[in-house]
Amino acid sequence: MEIKVLGTGCSNCKALYASVEKAIAEDGIEASLVKEEDLMKIMEYNVMRLPALAVDGKVVASGKVLSVAEVKALLKK
Repeated sequence: MEIKVLGTGCSNCKALYASVEKAIAEDGIEASLVKEEDLMKIMEYNVMRLPALAVDGKVVASGKVLSVAEVKALLKK
């Protein structure tokens, strides 16, 4: 599983990255976690609000910081 946190490095982007990192560790999920800060690459995902979360190339959330529980729920889908 490939998980990307899309954002330019703002505090919300960092908070989402931390939530995802914690969710992966707590559930023992095997995944590669990437923080994508390149605006040109972010634009390829057609997201209008940051931060955004993409799982295996598909945007599953955007525009808010997710809690660890919310991230776990999204990763189980």
